[in-house]
Amino acid sequence: MSAPDGSPVGAERTIGQLFASATAEMSALVHDEIALAKAQLKQDVKRGATSGGAFSMAGAVLLFSLPMLNFALAYGIRTWSDWNLAICFLLSFAANVLVAVVLALIGVAFAKKAKKSQGPQKVAASMKETAGVLQKAKPHPRPELPKDRVPEAIEAVARSSS
Repeated sequence: MSAPDGSPVGAERTIGQLFASATAEMSALVHDEIALAKAQLKQDVKRGATSGGAFSMAGAVLLFSLPMLNFALAYGIRTWSDWNLAICFLLSFAANVLVAVVLALIGVAFAKKAKKSQGPQKVAASMKETAGVLQKAKPHPRPELPKDRVPEAIEAVARSSS
């Protein structure tokens, strides 16, 4: 078993290795959060498109089916009853309006779902929470080094910079 940077677990890792590992993990976390935001935004757009489609369908049904449906329904009601033809046309129009209202209500329901969804806001809150946790994280206590001994990593940096 090994750490993300390839060193064995339990082995002493240098500060550079720890920093590189933490940076890689933070980068992966940010990329995952962005991917989550994109997926949630895509779902919200899909819901909005469904809502718009339902509203469009309601309008199309009301507009294009009214003449044909009104005539067919009015003459059908007239055939089954002895009512006045004008009353039969009013009843057929009311039936078409009822269908349009049902489709509009479906559109309103999908619009509310799309508006209620807080996808990007959830991701932003999650990122703030992650940043807050990282800011409050305390480093693991290190054993005290003797005052006369300088760690090898610091010696290596001192040699390379001189």
